[in-house]
Amino acid sequence: MPANQPKQFYRGGEAIAALRGGTSGDFGPEDWVASTTTLYGRSDAGLTTLPNGVLLRDAVEADPTGWLGPDHVAKFGADTALLVKLLDAGQRLPVHCHPSNAFASSHLNCRHGKTEAWIVVGTTGADPTVYIGFRDDVPAETVADWVATQNTAAMLDALNPVGVRPGDTVFVPAGVPHAIGEGVFIVELQQPTDFSVTLEWQGFLANGDIGHLGLGYDVALDCVDRHGWGTRLEELVRQTSEKWAPSVDLLGHDADPFFQADRLHVEGSFALEPSFAVLVVLEGSGQLGALEVRKGSTVVVPHAAGEIGLTGDLVAIRCRPPVLTAVSTAEDEMP
Repeated sequence: MPANQPKQFYRGGEAIAALRGGTSGDFGPEDWVASTTTLYGRSDAGLTTLPNGVLLRDAVEADPTGWLGPDHVAKFGADTALLVKLLDAGQRLPVHCHPSNAFASSHLNCRHGKTEAWIVVGTTGADPTVYIGFRDDVPAETVADWVATQNTAAMLDALNPVGVRPGDTVFVPAGVPHAIGEGVFIVELQQPTDFSVTLEWQGFLANGDIGHLGLGYDVALDCVDRHGWGTRLEELVRQTSEKWAPSVDLLGHDADPFFQADRLHVEGSFALEPSFAVLVVLEGSGQLGALEVRKGSTVVVPHAAGEIGLTGDLVAIRCRPPVLTAVSTAEDEMP
């Protein structure tokens, strides 16, 4: 698929263009891959157009079982339940967080919140860093004051800074405040929404009204996870670069109710089981069935393709929708 880079409010770097062999743009920091999701408040920006000129969203709605499989359709209908992005931070992103399923259902009329995960595939600069979760518990009134006064220093200082390198993965549950630092290039998996509560809007957004999803900060800040993560970052951050197998699980079972990701190391051939999937080829070249793929290729695979062979000498990230049994279990455990 061609690049799909809707304009954003922050700068991108050179990594997407370097991977895909295209041209860079200051405000094209995200490539929305196989997207059936639009930017928040927009009717079409962000949607993927297939090579035949049809929107992927429309193709899936016309044949949900062919694209997604009968079990997925029984749970989600014609909803892929997945958005994949390439994200190249040319500057530090603002401190923000995303609503949970329950919050989105109650306040935004949507079944999906926005749990996400980052697979670091490249870095530049001397100290590539992400910021994830408050170090210690923070009172609600403190968070509200930081947002009202735009106390950027306090917000950033309250987060856990984590130096990253290629192969690191970060699981970001809904509500957990976070920011991605300059020079970090990721493959991002997320639930298929564009809901963000922007705690640090000054210097990024035109005004604070854009940052609270039309709810007002008095309501929007209820979605913030104010718990301390300083002593349990191992629940969120993994290092996988030393793992080498035909398929390396990147995110673990905590991510299963939301999405799945593995890194494929193909030396000869590897059989992909039937599934809706998004592939991002990071290195090498080969073929997916009869389709030639190479470094920078992004491919969407329908469930109806069946078991399909990936051959050649390459490394790719495979992204898939939630594990359905995990979704059911998570829903059963919700209050």
